Parts: sequence; C-alpha cells; structure tokens
Amino acid sequence: MNRINIFPLILILSVLWSCQEVDDQNTDFGFDYQPLEVGLFWEYEVEQTIFFGENDSETNNFYFRDKVDYTYLNEEGITVYVILRERSANRSNWVGVGNYALLVRNNALVRMQDNERIVTFSFPPKMNKSWDSKIYSSNASDEFTIDLLGGYELRSINYNQAVRVLHEMDDDEITFRDNRYEVYVKGIGMIEQFSEVLTYCSRNDCLGQQLIDSGEKLHLKIINYGKI
Repeated sequence: MNRINIFPLILILSVLWSCQEVDDQNTDFGFDYQPLEVGLFWEYEVEQTIFFGENDSETNNFYFRDKVDYTYLNEEGITVYVILRERSANRSNWVGVGNYALLVRNNALVRMQDNERIVTFSFPPKMNKSWDSKIYSSNASDEFTIDLLGGYELRSINYNQAVRVLHEMDDDEITFRDNRYEVYVKGIGMIEQFSEVLTYCSRNDCLGQQLIDSGEKLHLKIINYGKI
C-alpha cells in the first residue's frame, strides 16, 4: 500500500490559515470614523430655522456640545455609549437638553434616540454603499447611502478622510422638500449634520410656488472636539 505523506499539505494549510488570520486582524474597518470613549466631546455651531407658515419663520443661532457621559452593557453584551447633549448661547454656560446613545452592532453604528434606532454609519465605508437605516426599528425601511468618500471642506477647513452619508435628497417642488445628510471624518467623528424637512403650501392659489407652509431647517457644523 502506498502511503501518502500529508504533513506538507497540513503545513501549507496552516500557513495559509495563519496568513488569513493576520489579514483579518489588520483589516481597517474604519471604526474611528466615530470614536467612542468616555470623556470625548464635540462642539457644534447650530443654525435652526423653524417655519410656522407663509412668510413666518424664526431663526436661532446657538451651540451644541455632545459628550460621552458613561457606558453600560446591554442585554447582548454590547457596550452602549450614552451621549449627553448640552446647549449654550455663548459656549460658556451649558445646559443639558437631553441625551442619546451610540453602539456598534454587526459593523454598524446605531444611534438610539427618542425611542428610535437608526443605523447612521456602516463599517467599513465604501463609495455608493447603501443600507437600511431602520433595520433595527419597527418602522418602514429608509435607505442611507455613502455619496462622498475623500476630501471635504467645512468652515474653510479641508478634511482629507471624510465620508458623507446621504439620508434623503428629495424635493417634488409641489408639496414637500426633504434633504438630510451627515458627514464623518476619520479620527474625529461627525463634523456636520444637515436637515431640511419642509412642506409647501398646497392650496390652489399657491400650489407649485414652493411657498413654505411648515417645517424646520437644522444645520450643525463642528467647531471643537477633544477629550475632557
């Protein structure tokens, strides 16, 4: 009977498996597009316009500071980071206005706020990558897409490793406008958030004239970040 020496084959397979393990360990999933650690904070200048009706609106300028306040383990053993949001008119006196939570689950950044779970980022980021932001929610699906990957300018500052996540870009110019996106930068986190959700006057005398009937425009731009 011919005996086959299988030792070389086992050796080759072991080497290949070891190389695969090294490659997996060295894979950059881009988790630092949203760093999470107790004490980290982000300050934003905010412009908010609330529309009450035709030719009736109110614009306010203020500041938000989001700070990782504490963590806990959820029922799945995943670390949840609780973010305290504070508001100020002068960046000196801060008042807490609420909180939300962030966690990473199945290579997805999940934001828990107002009894809603939204996947705001998918790791690793790739151009034109799309996902259902409501996959962990009971609400209808809502697709988010990465529509920019690379350089981005904000407040005259150029960021080389930026990702823009498009939530919605729709305007039928008759009844509504819904434009929303967020921008993340590697090593920093979210640097910008834009939301413009409006309804137009739909009466016969104003239909199609894009007269704003109600809605809100909210724009956050980062001005400072770090660790306390």
